[in-house]
Amino acid sequence: MERMKEILITLELSMLPISELRGAIPYGLSKSIPFWNVFFISIIGNLLPVIPLYFLLEDFLNFFSKFRYGKKFTNYIVNRTKSRSKIVDTYKTIGLLIFVGIPLPMTGAWTGTLAAVIFQLKFKNYLIGIIGGVLMAGIIVSLVTLGITKFIF
Repeated sequence: MERMKEILITLELSMLPISELRGAIPYGLSKSIPFWNVFFISIIGNLLPVIPLYFLLEDFLNFFSKFRYGKKFTNYIVNRTKSRSKIVDTYKTIGLLIFVGIPLPMTGAWTGTLAAVIFQLKFKNYLIGIIGGVLMAGIIVSLVTLGITKFIF
């Protein structure tokens, strides 16, 4: 029962915009969940919310822009994303893959989805870039986490 709780926490962490799989993989591995389980749970969890988000985000931004504070918030988010994701605008699918795949702060699947919507990537191109980027980030985070744990322990 305890193992199932840890697996669900790993899944939940991978779905959240702050932690994504960057937090889920180290957490799952620290709880001695087998590597491949952690890896696949984190990949799936990271993709689950962002694929529907791609279709809903524009409507969400438009709705909140109708309100004074909502407009300030959406303008801030959109402008910040535009300034940090020029690679997506320039290189489209490959840019999205690189943007999401290099695990730095504010470059995950959630922000990548926002960038794809802002720069109007077609769904097919978005899907290729987001899945490739999440896989790349998962591999990098796994290698770093496994390297750190081997070095420390």
